[in-house]
Amino acid sequence: MRLRLVPDTTNINFFGYAKATFGASVVAVIASVIIIAIMGLNFGIDFRGGTTIRTESSAGVDIGAYRAALVPLDLGDVSITEVFDPTFGPDKNVAMIRIQAQDGYESVTPEIIQAAEAALQQIDPSITFPSVESVGPKVSGELIWSAILAVGGATFAILVYIWLRFEWQFAVGAVVALVHDVVVTVGVFALFQIKFDLAVIAALLTILGYSINDTVVVFDRLRENLIKFKTMPLIDVMNLSVNETLSRTLMTSGTTLVALIALLTLGGDVIRGFTFAITFGIVIGTYSSVYVAKNVVLYLGVNRDPKKNDGRAGTQFSDIDA
Repeated sequence: MRLRLVPDTTNINFFGYAKATFGASVVAVIASVIIIAIMGLNFGIDFRGGTTIRTESSAGVDIGAYRAALVPLDLGDVSITEVFDPTFGPDKNVAMIRIQAQDGYESVTPEIIQAAEAALQQIDPSITFPSVESVGPKVSGELIWSAILAVGGATFAILVYIWLRFEWQFAVGAVVALVHDVVVTVGVFALFQIKFDLAVIAALLTILGYSINDTVVVFDRLRENLIKFKTMPLIDVMNLSVNETLSRTLMTSGTTLVALIALLTLGGDVIRGFTFAITFGIVIGTYSSVYVAKNVVLYLGVNRDPKKNDGRAGTQFSDIDA
């Protein structure tokens, strides 16, 4: 016996309400842009700047105790990471404590640093502070632009690949879906004021890769069916293609979500933003592969015979195995 999440043959009318589903996606993107503009993002230390305190202790690093000692100081975003190095001896336990820049200051003031050090020494008298480093808002601003360029560059590379692999209509549909995924995900972060840091940027890049993978699978089946069923209406061919790949989509997304939900609930606060972004991105990416990318292709239309170039199709590389 083999596991079946869906029957071997399904006949779900995914595009019966194409205008409604695509309209809902447009509304979601517009709402996300408005929310981002009005509420802004809750930037973490990576983008706001702050101060990093390196600690050393003969006792073990207790991240929970360190965090509890700093909570009464109301320092805002605090990141605590234990540093592992094979050259460290058993009496050298190192941690990096990053404190966000306080309002009105480019970095953490000396008074706040002294208060944080005193609070940590109360729970571990052997602790020392060999170095204190600050990152100003200028460097943080450069990181924001680097993050934007990373996401934009990945999206452009995907556009070029899909354009060469399929037709320009497919490329437009894929990129619109990717922009939809990123904007809506960032909008959710702005709405709930979830901490937005470099780990979330990594999650967004992961979402781009996962979403385009799912989109290309259905696109490939769609291209095969367009050649096989030359007289079938485009909307029916698209429904057939999505139904034929439905089991694969549910299996891939479902098994990925099982691991992500476990990380989301049990992984702790440090990686919660990262895992939430990927979890939400998997869901929205699976949705957009059908209801955004395919809707765009449906509205633009495609060349039904890739061997006949109608002047609009970019199918000269369609036979390349890539």
